[in-house]
Amino acid sequence: MTFELCILAWTLVLAFVQVLLFDIARTGQYGLKWNTGARDEEMPPLSPMANRLQRAQNNLYETLPLFIAAVLIAHVAGKTSDLTHNGALLFLVGRIVYVPLYAFGVKQIRSLVWLVATAGLLMIFWAILAP
Repeated sequence: MTFELCILAWTLVLAFVQVLLFDIARTGQYGLKWNTGARDEEMPPLSPMANRLQRAQNNLYETLPLFIAAVLIAHVAGKTSDLTHNGALLFLVGRIVYVPLYAFGVKQIRSLVWLVATAGLLMIFWAILAP
């Protein structure tokens, strides 16, 4: 398995962890009875932490299909290189650091970390598309 595919696998683990973090926060607020019930009733708004965890998860899901496709294209096309290696690593590390920053409401630094992760994705795009 290439380094990029390994990073892709760990990114999928991160996506699952983010599902769990949001679910734990939401269940902590609404209770186990709600979690195991039909969930038909109207519930009060989520707590700020649960809301931020949900938004962080949604944010990852916006770029995750792009990252998956980029890594797979680089792998299949034989375009893996130091650029894709470093880009994939930047994406994953940026996305990992992003979660607690978002969860705890750290605004400007969170946005900078998002840019780092996005730069990693763009590095993979460049490696795929550059002649």
